[in-house]
Amino acid sequence: MLRHADIWRAIDLLAEKNGLSPSGLARRAGLDPTTFNRSKRSTADGKQRWPSTESVAKILEATGSSFAAFVALIDTQPAAAMPQRRIPVIGFAQAGSAGYFDDAGYPSGSGWDEVGSPEIEDPHAYALEISGDSMEPVYRDGDVIIVAPGAQVRRGDRVVVRTRGGEVMAKSLARQTATRIELVSFNPAYGSRTLTPTEIDWMARIVWASQ
Repeated sequence: MLRHADIWRAIDLLAEKNGLSPSGLARRAGLDPTTFNRSKRSTADGKQRWPSTESVAKILEATGSSFAAFVALIDTQPAAAMPQRRIPVIGFAQAGSAGYFDDAGYPSGSGWDEVGSPEIEDPHAYALEISGDSMEPVYRDGDVIIVAPGAQVRRGDRVVVRTRGGEVMAKSLARQTATRIELVSFNPAYGSRTLTPTEIDWMARIVWASQ
């Protein structure tokens, strides 16, 4: 018997196979990014919602997957048989908005989705979905990066920085002193930045990317 949970798990697995979160998969297919969010899988009174055949067709086309391959994912054993850590994820553009991070730079609030993750030691690790071309060729639209706030940051590391003004950027740390932090852009079309420590809310190292 085809079950509601099996269909949604297949969509989650398809997203993971393509290095995406459910919202990233929806965006790649030209759908509303919230189409596959967990909050959309049932109504407020607990009634189950099923994905439409149109949305399934679009994600198969966007990922170059066959319907037979999707059916195979439906038949895949539940995650309990294949343990994998899940970590919070939001879109990169959202990271600059209020309410997503606490004062230490850790994920907070209820606006996060979840995505499967390789084994990352930092219990506060989270993922960001890249959008746009400002980080090409290192990171492309739809890539997922994992950030570890507890990891030590060294010269040459790829980092995510949030300023006290709410600006969030991913760059390479070129130099860090007591008075200045020099950040180099991945895309030459976008300028590098030099900030003072007092201008920075937090800086965390990128430890993995879905490439």
